[in-house]
Amino acid sequence: MIPAPASCSASRCSLLLLAAFLLAACGPGGPPDGTEAPRGPDDVSWDQVQDSTHRVVVIEGLSGPEAVRYDPDQDVWFIANWNGGGNERNADGFISRAAADGTMEDLRFMVGTEAAPLHAPRGMYIVADTLWVADVDGVHGFHRRTGAQVAFADLSHLEPGFLNDVAAGDDGVPHVTDSSQPRFYRVTTLPDGGRSGEVALEDERMGPANGVTWDPASGWFVFAPWGQGVTTFHAWRPGEPEMVEVGQSPDGGRFDGLEMVGSRILAASQVDRALHLVEAEGGRPVVMTPGAPADIGLDTERFRVAVPYIALDRVDIWQLPRW
Repeated sequence: MIPAPASCSASRCSLLLLAAFLLAACGPGGPPDGTEAPRGPDDVSWDQVQDSTHRVVVIEGLSGPEAVRYDPDQDVWFIANWNGGGNERNADGFISRAAADGTMEDLRFMVGTEAAPLHAPRGMYIVADTLWVADVDGVHGFHRRTGAQVAFADLSHLEPGFLNDVAAGDDGVPHVTDSSQPRFYRVTTLPDGGRSGEVALEDERMGPANGVTWDPASGWFVFAPWGQGVTTFHAWRPGEPEMVEVGQSPDGGRFDGLEMVGSRILAASQVDRALHLVEAEGGRPVVMTPGAPADIGLDTERFRVAVPYIALDRVDIWQLPRW
């Protein structure tokens, strides 16, 4: 989990000690009798940088895939395809549905409607039976089982620069980042049942942010900084006045997607084309990828990470290392 903000030096020391304990607890090793121990996300070992030999699945035939999201209930991947430029209002964006093993089940499983066309879809997040997807103008809601569009929140009145990634907290309300300015938007419900949006947070320390995820253990939104040369990660709890620093990875930069792997942050850097383990006192690359990684997704059943590459028109799925 992401630690609570330090309000004094003693709290900060406790935070660092907690981080050190978690890292020590997750190192290599096993039961002395050689039996298989229960495994969870904090059993992942990061002792060696992973290379292409750890890639277990390749999904091809896509069109500018920018983001992936795993649905554990259906054991499938959703893949957001730009199908054009990242800011094109061409109504040609679509969401693919693929099995966990990479088999394509429906290339154009979700598409927009005439009233709310889907333009260059990107970040996604599941709340109950709705897959929320950001695009150029707002946030779409699709039924994750049928693929039908069930909602659309138009955020154009807020004059966003580049709506990017979506996450929701325990209340299930979708929020979306803006990679062109340090803003974080909240989707709102209108009296007639329609959807709109408002600014939930505006803070220069955001970077601005590209990726965002929710850490349920601590109740924080965690952001991936997109600003040039910015390698410090921040988090924010709804209702709090300020963001707090939660980690860094100084060898990276231009961080795109991120996921919580147990208590730790895994983030994709487009500077060194690697996935980074973000830590309190300096992170490091742990998975080297063949292209610029975009908005990654985590298979929580198999502890695999899916990495989309817009320019390569494909998604690679990598097995996370274990002890």
